[in-house]
Amino acid sequence: MLLARTRLLVATLWAGSLWAVGYLAAPTLFATLSDRVLAGTIAASLFTNQAWLSIACALVMLVLLWATNTGTVGIFAGPAVNMAAKSRRNLLVVVVVMLACTLVSHFGLQPMMASLRAAAGPGGVMEGAARNEFGILHGISSAIYLIQSLLAAWLVVKQ
Repeated sequence: MLLARTRLLVATLWAGSLWAVGYLAAPTLFATLSDRVLAGTIAASLFTNQAWLSIACALVMLVLLWATNTGTVGIFAGPAVNMAAKSRRNLLVVVVVMLACTLVSHFGLQPMMASLRAAAGPGGVMEGAARNEFGILHGISSAIYLIQSLLAAWLVVKQ
């Protein structure tokens, strides 16, 4: 019971932080600040912090799911135990996919986007020659973030 409640708490923290940063804080920065380069710099910092929080939440969820005792699985297990094992396996898959989304974005796409921003100079990446490349990377990153956000909703509901 305590493990299930702790999993729910971690899943809610993870999902809420994804939604707050990606769909509230970052858009508010671009809507409020007239300096889009500054807004982008702050948003990048928020997404970096979010990535580390996501990694921590994923690791805690994996430990909690591993620690969850589902009983004997096999021909001697009843339907309730088999359903619990299947549910646990599904949760493990979702957590691993969400972690993969974070790792691909943070360690794959974000460094490429950061180097484009750094090379663009004070005018910003949207006024430089790398505008199209940055736009493509940003679009891929946004799609991955959306997938992760939807999986987070599923994760909370299934707890």
